[in-house]
Amino acid sequence: MKIYLALISAAAFALSACGGQEAAAPAAQPAASETPAPATPASEAAPAAASAASDSAVAAPAEGCEVVVNSDDQMKFDKQELEIKKSCKEFKIVLKHTGKMPKAAMGHNIVISKAEDAQGVVSDGAGATAEKDFVKEGDTRVIAYTKLIGGGEETSVTVDPSKFAEGSQYEFYCTFPGHYGLMHGTVKLI
Repeated sequence: MKIYLALISAAAFALSACGGQEAAAPAAQPAASETPAPATPASEAAPAAASAASDSAVAAPAEGCEVVVNSDDQMKFDKQELEIKKSCKEFKIVLKHTGKMPKAAMGHNIVISKAEDAQGVVSDGAGATAEKDFVKEGDTRVIAYTKLIGGGEETSVTVDPSKFAEGSQYEFYCTFPGHYGLMHGTVKLI
C-alpha cells in the first residue's frame, strides 16, 4: 500500500510539473489563512483602536460640515445653494477649479456676504487686484472668502456658522471682474 501511495504522489507531482500549472499555482502561493497573523493581546488592541478613532475624529470635519464647490472655465459653479448647518462649530467650503485656464484669465474665488451687500462687494472688489483676490481689503461686509485660484487648483475657507443671523439672506459668488452674473448662489442656514 505504501508503494501504491508513493506512485500516486509521484504521478501527481510529475503531472503538475509537466503541464498542470493551474493546479500547481495555488500551491505555490500561500493562502492568507496559511500565514498566521501576529497575535495582539486584547488589552493592547482596544487602546490602539480607540486612539485611531480619536485621531480620525480630530482630523476629519464633522459630518455635514463641509461642502465641495466645483468651478470651471465656463464661469459656472456646480452648486446654486450652500446649506450651512447651525450645529456645526465650523463649516468648511472647498473650492476646486476643474478648468485649465490660469487665474489671470479665468480665476475664481468664493465670497460670502449678505445678499443686499453682494453688488457693493463685487464693485469694490473690482478695484482690488488679483493679488488681493478681488476683495477690498478690510471689507466688513465680507463674512468669508477664498483666495483666487486658476485651473487645476483648489483652496478652502472655514466659516463660523454663528456669523449668520436668522432671517437674513446670504449669497456666495465669484468677485473676478465680470463673473458675478453667472457665478452666484444662495447660502442657507439650516
